[in-house]
Amino acid sequence: MQKTKVFIKLIKQLTKDFQGLIGAIVFYTRFPVPAIVPYQIYRIARFAPLVGLLIGAGLLLGNICLTGLRLSGFSRAVILVCLWVALTGGLHLDGVMDTADGLAVQDPKQRLRVMEDSHTGAFGAIAGILLILLKVAALTELFTHNDNSQIFGLLLAPTWGRWGQVGAIALYPYLKPTGKGAFLKQEMKLPQDLLWGLSCLGILTGFQGWQTGSWQSALGSFLGGAVISGLTCYWFYRRLGGHTGDTYGAVVEWTEAIFLIFLVIC
Repeated sequence: MQKTKVFIKLIKQLTKDFQGLIGAIVFYTRFPVPAIVPYQIYRIARFAPLVGLLIGAGLLLGNICLTGLRLSGFSRAVILVCLWVALTGGLHLDGVMDTADGLAVQDPKQRLRVMEDSHTGAFGAIAGILLILLKVAALTELFTHNDNSQIFGLLLAPTWGRWGQVGAIALYPYLKPTGKGAFLKQEMKLPQDLLWGLSCLGILTGFQGWQTGSWQSALGSFLGGAVISGLTCYWFYRRLGGHTGDTYGAVVEWTEAIFLIFLVIC
């Protein structure tokens, strides 16, 4: 009888987790989810790194198709960055632009008000353009390598970006009483939600080391990703005194771009 209760409890928990994962996919991406599939938005932030891995898999599939078309590395990079934006619906890129507009204001008290404005200013447009250029340039360089760095770059960058977002949600204060990111902060549980994503990245890094045969390179990418994502969310915290839904998106995008550049350099 006791074993039956434990089994039923386990099934209920797994069902709830599965619905949370589907909810994270619906919230963070534009992947089509059939209407008949149930989902919930409760505690979806913990699944963000897994969603990042799913986005990376989509980019990897796109790269395979583009390679078969014999496109140049630059053309592939441009198309993949466009696909990258399309898979998220520009959700995080919008955060980059709003955050840049806010940080451009000299008066700290006015920054949140400017970030809430739906109109994109000059600094926001510049930040969005620069970010896209950095990703295109980094991917073009990676595609010139004769190893598997491009494969794991496409998988790891979105995953580390979203783990950085989880860190920003978990470790730093939310600056507004309400907002599109407020519920993410309220439902965060430590340390398990941070460790969940880190475990996924550890497994992916292990696969990278096994696949490439270079455990030193795999460990380097893991440490680099952890440092970059951690410093990125800390930098926005230092500039604003906390985070908002916009800065959560900015952490994702800038971590992705800087991590790709890190892979190129290393």
